[in-house]
Parts: sequence; C-alpha cells; structure tokens
Amino acid sequence: MSIDLRQYIDGAWIEGHGARLDSWNPSHPDDLVASGRQATEAQVHDAVAAARATAAGWARTPLAERGAVLLRAAVVLEDQADAWGAELAREEGKTFPEGKGEVLRAAQVFRYQAAEAEREAGTVFHSPRAGERILVTRRPLGVVSVVTPFNFPIAIPAWKIAPALVHGNTVVWKPASTVPLLAVRLAEALDQAGLPAGVLNLVLGSGALGDVLVDHPEVDGLSFTGSTGVGRALAGRAAARGVPVQAEMGGKNAAIVLADADLDLALEQVLLGAFRSSGQKCTATSRLIVEESIADAFLERLTARVGALRLGDPLADGMDLGPVITAQARDSILTSVNEALTGGAQLLAGGPDAPVPPTGHFVPPTVLEVSGDAPVWRDELFGPVLTVRRAADPAEAFALAGDSEFGLSAALFTQDLTLALEALEILDVGVLHVNSESAGADPHVPFGGAKKSGYGPKEQGQAAREFFTHTTTVYLRGGQARP
Repeated sequence: MSIDLRQYIDGAWIEGHGARLDSWNPSHPDDLVASGRQATEAQVHDAVAAARATAAGWARTPLAERGAVLLRAAVVLEDQADAWGAELAREEGKTFPEGKGEVLRAAQVFRYQAAEAEREAGTVFHSPRAGERILVTRRPLGVVSVVTPFNFPIAIPAWKIAPALVHGNTVVWKPASTVPLLAVRLAEALDQAGLPAGVLNLVLGSGALGDVLVDHPEVDGLSFTGSTGVGRALAGRAAARGVPVQAEMGGKNAAIVLADADLDLALEQVLLGAFRSSGQKCTATSRLIVEESIADAFLERLTARVGALRLGDPLADGMDLGPVITAQARDSILTSVNEALTGGAQLLAGGPDAPVPPTGHFVPPTVLEVSGDAPVWRDELFGPVLTVRRAADPAEAFALAGDSEFGLSAALFTQDLTLALEALEILDVGVLHVNSESAGADPHVPFGGAKKSGYGPKEQGQAAREFFTHTTTVYLRGGQARP
C-alpha cells in the first residue's frame, strides 16, 4: 500500500508541483512504498522565505521552550518506533531491528539536544580594565539548509536538525530522494510536537533542489552528509559566498586485528562493522588488516561466519542483512568485485555468483583478499564487501590502515595498552574504536572525520553548537556608580 508524500512548508503539508516522486522497496522493486510529487525550485524559495520570516522570532524563543519541542517530538518517535521502523526497513532496506533502533536513536538525539537548556550558555573572562567583564555568548547562524543521505534516513537528519533547532536556527531540509517517507515521518513528529510554522521546512525531490539551497542568498549555513566529491563541490560553492559548511563525507575504514587480540571479540565486531546495514554506513568496516601470524586461522573463522549470514527481506524474522538501496548501487558494487577478481584478488566468501533472493537489489556479503594496492582496497564501495590484507607486524598494520585519503573511523583489536596508545598517535581518523566495531556514533560525543572524510566542525554532542552558532564577544562595562 503506497503512502502519499507531501512537502512541509511554512507549517502546512502541501502537494509538490514538480515531477512525480516514487519510493520503491529495494527488497521487492515492484512494491511502491510512497508516492507524490517533487517540490519545484519555486517551492524551495517559498521554504527559504518561510524560514527567514520565522528566524528572528524562533531565535528569541527561550532555549528551554525550543528544547521542550524536541522532547515532545522524542515521545512521538518512541511511540511510533515499531511502525516507523518497519517503514524504514521497507523503504531503505536495513533489517527491522535496525530500523526500529534507528527511530529510537533519533529520539535519543532529540532528548540529548533538548537538554542544552540545562548546560552552560557562554563564558566569562577577566578584563584587564577595572569595572569590566568580558562575556562570550552564542547566537544562531539563522537559516540553515540540511542535505541528508539515504542510509540513515531518520537518525542523520535528527542529529543535524535537533541541534540546529535547539540553538535557534530555522531549517530547510532536502533528504535523499530514495527515502522521502522517513523524512515525512520526522517532520510529522516535530509538527505534532508543536514546532511553530516555518521553523522547519521539508522539500522532497532530486539533487537539483539541494543545489538551489546551496546557492540561495538567504541561506546562512549548510550541513551535508554524502560523498566526498559532492561534499567538496558544495563546500566550494558555499565558501565562495562566505557561507559556513559542515560536511561529513566518505570513508574506507580499517579494522586492525593484531596477534594478541581477543579473537572471538574481534571476529564478532568485524562482522558487525562490515555487514550490518549491508555495509551502507560511512563508518562501516571495509578494510581488514590481520597480523600474519594469526591470519590463516582468523580468516578461516571469518569466512565461515560470513557464509552463514542470512540475506533476505529485512522485514522477515532472522535476517542479518537486506538489500542495497538501488539496482544501480548493486550493479556498481558487483562490477567492482568482478574487476578485483580479474585483477588477482582471492575470493574468500560471497562474490557475484553467490546465491541471493530472486527479487531485490541484493549483494552477497563478500570477502576478498588482496596482496597489494587495488581500487577495491582504496575506493568506497558502500556495500557488504570486506577487503583483506596481511601485515607482518603492528607497525606495518598501522601503515596500511593510514594509507588512505579517507580518515573517518578505524577499529583496533589488541590487548596491549602500549599498542593502543601508539595507534592513537599514528592513525589520523575522527573516530577510533579499540576492541569494538568501526561503526557507531553516540549522540553526546563529537562525530566526524579527518582528511577527505570531513569538512568543518564536527557533528553531535556539544560539538554541534560550534557549527550551528557563532560567538559574540561582549565587553561589559558599567558607568560611574550612582551615589
């Protein structure tokens, strides 16, 4: 049963005036999940105008009141976790437990950011002049555009939109066109929570609408998650207008398993990091580096576990992973695997000829071993493909992990504290996990990458305010004291 899609502009749910927009189930490509019409460029301008008209009033609203809206929205998300989690699995393709967990994660993010009203609001410095104090306060940017990807259709928008709103910004949001239904659901939660008209505006449609937002003269900031190529292009265009950008981009994340590691723990965590969400995470484990002395035994166990993973409809019980998002994504991933095999990679598990369900955009969980540099080792495939290399010792393992243009996340498995501290010094990444999977981002700590994986201030936690606000330094001095 298809669900109607609408735009959310200036507090009203309205039909788009553009081309048809359909959301299809990647497990069953003939199943229409939701349908409507795209927003037009004129409607994007209407959304920005609504956000601008509301910006001053929302910024003057006490932060406690802004936070209260987020708390009420969190309750809606929690109440709808089962229903919206099932819709997420149907629309995006991750398993139902993951889909429900993602809806609950969005609620958790809202709750954390709502508590900004109870945290410090600025800093006071001593002045070298008598009778004066120097205050550093924070103000919202104004109108912020938010452009989000398909792979976390409600959690990633939540961790951008929640801090934007609580710090007094108004938002125009353009989600990925493949997951419009979950975007509608998040906007519904905020609407039901009593968010004033114009504070959040949702426009559904193609990437061209994002271009309109990036170039719009009334937009004061851009928060983007997506590929490195697109992110850097958008950042360049925004910088030309003096608009700040926060961009979380690609990753080719390594897991390092050293000889002294707890191998049972490492095996479980590498599996989760590589194959949960069908590998469609910017923090997914896509490279595995194993110390030579344990490589044969570890890889034998790993490939046996990969071969036992259950691939199928994410709404069915007991599935470990579902499809990738589109047929185009599936074909691109399988082409890269075939090219790697032609180039000499050794197939340890899965591969293009492994069995998959008869319908849907399924990619078998795959493990490849390569002996040298190869595109499959360097390029982000964004699917359930793990590429393996061996290292003679920890020093070589760290060098292999760091030899990448990306620097989002890494995982290290060792019981040697000295080696863990050495990795902290050597590995240039935004997130380092020691004895846990490379994926994962708690809402109260900074998240973002180094090198070509990130641009601008980090996301989540109190780090988010570094992007969504700017400081005002106030020199506060009184006049002559009255008698």
